[in-house]
Amino acid sequence: MRLTDFWQRMDAVFGAGYAPSIATDQVLTTLGGKTVREALDSGVATVTIWRAVCAAYPDRVPATLR
Repeated sequence: MRLTDFWQRMDAVFGAGYAPSIATDQVLTTLGGKTVREALDSGVATVTIWRAVCAAYPDRVPATLR
């Protein structure tokens, strides 16, 4: 998954104003206790990060974006 696709999905799910906050503030255990931003900065694949977001917010991410 390209980085632009990842951010488009984040914006679609959380809104353009809230997605950056989720990425910076929410620690995800499936990412080893990292935030989305930390995972991106450390080179974790965007598809892996997206799957972690889907697992953390199963009720927010529609099936079409999984």
